[in-house]
Amino acid sequence: MVRKLSLLVGLVLLVSLTAHAQDASDKVELFGGYSYMRTDSPSANLNGWELSGQYKFAPFLGAVADFDGHYGSPFGPSTSFHAFLFGPQISFPARVSPFAHVLFGGAHVDSGPFSDTSFAMGIGAGIDTQIAGPIHWRIIQGDYLPTWFGNTREDNLRLSTGIVVHF
Repeated sequence: MVRKLSLLVGLVLLVSLTAHAQDASDKVELFGGYSYMRTDSPSANLNGWELSGQYKFAPFLGAVADFDGHYGSPFGPSTSFHAFLFGPQISFPARVSPFAHVLFGGAHVDSGPFSDTSFAMGIGAGIDTQIAGPIHWRIIQGDYLPTWFGNTREDNLRLSTGIVVHF
């Protein structure tokens, strides 16, 4: 009898914590941080920034707008790469919160005499963890970013880390 009662109390507590987490979930998340990009053609390492905002329609589903800039001089002339991507993101709302997204948009590269804008995608995932109150740390976010500059497919990789603020 005690065992069944303990199980029932535990189940009620779990359901109430889940309901509280859903009620208290924040609707807006803003992320800003450092980003590293490995470009495919030509192979280069670029450093930069990433900013994104998410509006959550439900505790586990939101819409993301993601912007980044990466810079370097791997082959002499200064190179800049910017992406602007939008799409859905799913997440598991908890103190340690994994997420995944599929984003679509464009990218622009400028390297010496070459400059081009193309369609781009971002397929990725990451993990956020709560630091204190509304402040979270994006431990890591990894994205596969294919682009089509000059009608040639390039397979790029982006890794980011930084601060997330929930509103």
